[in-house]
Amino acid sequence: MLRFENVGMRYGAGAEVLRDVTFRLEPGSFTFLTGASGAGKTTLLKLMFLQEPPTRGLISLFGCDLATARRSQFPALRRRIGVVFQDFRLLNHLSAFDNVALPLRLAGRQREDYSHDVEELLGWVGLAERLHAKPATLSGGEQQRVAIARAVVARPDLLLADEPTGNVDADIAQRLVRLFEELNRLGTTVLIATHDRSLLDRTRAKEVRLVDGHLVEMRAQRP
Repeated sequence: MLRFENVGMRYGAGAEVLRDVTFRLEPGSFTFLTGASGAGKTTLLKLMFLQEPPTRGLISLFGCDLATARRSQFPALRRRIGVVFQDFRLLNHLSAFDNVALPLRLAGRQREDYSHDVEELLGWVGLAERLHAKPATLSGGEQQRVAIARAVVARPDLLLADEPTGNVDADIAQRLVRLFEELNRLGTTVLIATHDRSLLDRTRAKEVRLVDGHLVEMRAQRP
């Protein structure tokens, strides 16, 4: 599904943020990306989501070599990916319901077809009473849960989540991990960047670790 070979990344004339990163995400896998702040986790996710091009190396996504792909192909590739950003990126003029429904609307679905799904998902993340609230009236943790619901509502082929439990309490974090696991069970490949070791202890997922831009450690999926 996704392949990196000897990928390096730098911003401008600065030092490389990622150095010789080589790994694969197999279809249907569940992986945690760990490492300290500044290790390069967010940059790696940006490369996966086609937000940034690598400085060097090969990236293949859904069988498409990004170095030779046409830019016109990128929107279709992105539509197969659900992303949870650290800064949420909610649309301030839309309600929680409409923010979550946005991927479905862009895919051409009608409100009567998706209304129940969106309401059910917002209920699952604990926001059943906040359907019509605008982002400015939501707490940071509530905004994060809206962003997560938006990322998963269309059952993407690939889910990328950057510190998705950073602003929520332990009970909500556990519920969100169960949501990711259920999505994975239905076929979505999941990659979660986190520094929260307790999340890893509650799952059977594989771990990939970044240290100063190098991929230095892997934990095989537990039986």
